[in-house]
Amino acid sequence: MKLLLIGAGNMGSAMLKGLVEFDITVVEKSEKKINELKKLYPNVTFLNEIPNLNGFVVILAIKPQSLPYIEFNGEAKALISILAGTPLSILKEKIQAKYYVRAMPNVAALYQKSVTSVTGDEAFKKEALTILSSIGKAIWLESEKELDIATGLAGSSPAWLAIVAEALSDGAVNLGLPRQKANEYLGALFVGVGELLKNNHPALLKDMVSSPGGTTIAGLKALEEEKVRAAFIKAMEAAFSRAKELS
Repeated sequence: MKLLLIGAGNMGSAMLKGLVEFDITVVEKSEKKINELKKLYPNVTFLNEIPNLNGFVVILAIKPQSLPYIEFNGEAKALISILAGTPLSILKEKIQAKYYVRAMPNVAALYQKSVTSVTGDEAFKKEALTILSSIGKAIWLESEKELDIATGLAGSSPAWLAIVAEALSDGAVNLGLPRQKANEYLGALFVGVGELLKNNHPALLKDMVSSPGGTTIAGLKALEEEKVRAAFIKAMEAAFSRAKELS
């Protein structure tokens, strides 16, 4: 497959780390950015103007507000858009393609650990998942509504988990552990817990760690008293509502 990545900003350049395993051309208007990326990826073709889309699988990674002002020529083999708040109906009006897909990667694409939500034309499902699996785990969803829900779960929750990590670090420092050591623990712990959750229901993992009268259950009691669980449920609702507004 010939890929055409349009836009090499923060997310586009993060995705490029995984996408270089394909035959890929990158379009980026900033000469400074192109020069930076050429040093990292000398075998990638870089352009500062969008070519004819014929024969390309286009990955659209521009700012959503820029879409109305860009002209596209030709018909892409497929379009994969990562534009937030831009439904398939708008993409179909603006860009000609045989197949249309929306995808929402998250910031972990920088380390090829993104959890990417994907939906669109079923006929291009296999190819879309193959492409997006190069930046982490790609999960196919059945509708744009599911994509809006998953935007909070996969796209926004890294920020929420970062707050959890920061709070735990602050708690450890408050009790006397050096900040560097606290953060070292947290980085490793998040990786380990992620592996455990692949094979265990969250409730079972919680019970696995909570012994009668122990430290974990004491901490869980404190979290329940502060309504932490309810706060995260409300955060998901807020993210979903905002995603619908943007669409």
